[in-house]
Amino acid sequence: MRHRKKGRKLSRTASHRRATLRNMAQNLFTHGRIETTTAKAKELRPYAERLITLAKRGDLHARRLAGTKIADRAVLGRLFDEIGPRFADRPGGYTRILKLGARKGDAADMSLIELVD
Repeated sequence: MRHRKKGRKLSRTASHRRATLRNMAQNLFTHGRIETTTAKAKELRPYAERLITLAKRGDLHARRLAGTKIADRAVLGRLFDEIGPRFADRPGGYTRILKLGARKGDAADMSLIELVD
């Protein structure tokens, strides 16, 4: 039984899973949308939305907390200068997951995760 066992393991160790989510979040904030497997997109959504909520706060403590998750200063600046103010009046639901179908090589379910306009 999986009672109270939140999250997907994604066939990775804990450190590899953390690194994968960090990289995917950076790419999402850089490009606005990324194509990935459905399982990874569903794991990325709460991770990215927490960071956007910190960016909406905009204070120094929120920036330092987000800086522990995002290593690239340019992406962190974009998150706090552009993305946070863009969602200032929106109470959550900053991302959208669109299902694309099966990948040709291994038939993995693919999805597009993007920031809502």
